[in-house]
Amino acid sequence: MMTSDDVLAEFRAAGALLEGHFILSSGLRSPVFLQKMFVFQDPKRTETLCRALAEKITARLGRIDVVASPAVGGIVPGYETARQLGCRAIFVEREEGRFQLRRGFSIEQGERVLVVEDIVTTGLSSRECIAAIAGHPGEIVGAACLIDRSGGKADLGVPLVALASLDIPTYSPDALPPELAALPPVKPGSRNLKV
Repeated sequence: MMTSDDVLAEFRAAGALLEGHFILSSGLRSPVFLQKMFVFQDPKRTETLCRALAEKITARLGRIDVVASPAVGGIVPGYETARQLGCRAIFVEREEGRFQLRRGFSIEQGERVLVVEDIVTTGLSSRECIAAIAGHPGEIVGAACLIDRSGGKADLGVPLVALASLDIPTYSPDALPPELAALPPVKPGSRNLKV
């Protein structure tokens, strides 16, 4: 069973644990950013992490029929976790500002659905994904992520299975500590990118 330290070691080895002044997709600021795409560019590393997550999911939630993930960040870990669970992988994407199932994706009556994310900070993307699939048949049995950086504080309304849980500080832009305010902010995430 992978520990939080093992997971962080994988992120460090991939060069994915960054320090500085980061604007998170939630709008909050943080001195630490987990650039998960550095992890996901390595299929073996991704497989290792998602296999460990799948084992933890199965132990806690039992059978999963469908993994649903928010685009873009959740697609890779959602797909690989579904592969490890032996189930289908689908994703929601934004249309007119709201997550929706598109591309002919569907959830059948009685299917057990799990939302899989990469990193949970406030849980906004996961909650939006859950809301998007809540109107479809099937049962949302929980959510899962590689790293819960809220330290267990994010409320998704369903059980959350995290491979690692960290309590990385986040700050409102108007309440930055002086050492963070002294650094230029960088927004490395994908939410709200202009096309």
